[in-house]
Amino acid sequence: MPHYVVQFKIHSAFAAGPSPVLLGTGGNFAILPKTGVSTVPDSVVGGNVGVSPVTISSVTRFSLVQDVSTQFWTSIQVNGRVMGATDGLPTPGLLTVAVLDMQTAFTDAMSIIFPGLIGGSILTPGLYKWITGVSISTDTSIVGGPADTWIFQISGTLEQAANVHITLVGGALSQNIVWAVGGTVTVGANGVFEGNILSQTDVVIGTSAIDHWCIYAQTDVALEMKVFELNVLGCQLEQFATIPSRPQFIVQKL
Repeated sequence: MPHYVVQFKIHSAFAAGPSPVLLGTGGNFAILPKTGVSTVPDSVVGGNVGVSPVTISSVTRFSLVQDVSTQFWTSIQVNGRVMGATDGLPTPGLLTVAVLDMQTAFTDAMSIIFPGLIGGSILTPGLYKWITGVSISTDTSIVGGPADTWIFQISGTLEQAANVHITLVGGALSQNIVWAVGGTVTVGANGVFEGNILSQTDVVIGTSAIDHWCIYAQTDVALEMKVFELNVLGCQLEQFATIPSRPQFIVQKL
C-alpha cells in the first residue's frame, strides 16, 4: 500500500528461528482478504479491515457507516477503519499495494528453506513444513523467547478443532508466528489461535474463538459470533492520505 514504509528486521544475537517474512504495507490491516469479510454479530476486530479488489459491499453484517471523507467506513465491531477498493482516493491505491504485499509475504513464507522438526505438542522456534493438510486436535504450546520466530508451511488445509488452545510459553510473541497455508484455515469454536495467518484461499474463525494477531486471505474471511481478532499493533490511521511510516515486520510485527 505509493509512500514509504520503513521495514525493520529486529533480531537478537540469541534469536532462534527462520528469517522474518515481511508483510510490507499489508501489516497496516488486521484483516485483509481479496473477496470479502463476513461476520455473525457481534465480532470484535482490533485493527483496520481492508478488501480489494472487491468493493465495500463484500464486507457484510458489520453495520458500516461511511466517513464524510468517503475514504473509509466505521463499525462498532471494528476498532479501526474499514476500506474497500472503490472508496475515495487514495484508498484504492493503498489497498492494491497492501494486497500485493500480502501475496508476496505468502510466497516468501512458503519458499523459505530451514531445518525443523514436525510433530509434537511443543513447538520450538524454526520452520515446520507439511505437504498435506494439518489438523490441530489437542492443546499445543509454542515455546521460545520474544525475539524467536516460527514459520509453518502447510500445502493443504489447516484445521484447529473446537475447544483447542495454542499457548505461548517463555515470552514467545504472536506477531513472530506465521502460518502460510495453501488451503482453507479453520479455527474451531471456543478455540485460541496464535499468530499471523497467510491463506492462499479462505479463513473461517468459529464461534467464540480467539485469534491473536492478523488474518490475510486471498479469497474471503468469515467470522462467527463473539470472535475476537486482536492485532494490538494494528494501525489506527489518523491521517489516511498516507499510511504512517513505522516498523513493519511479520515475525517481528507480522
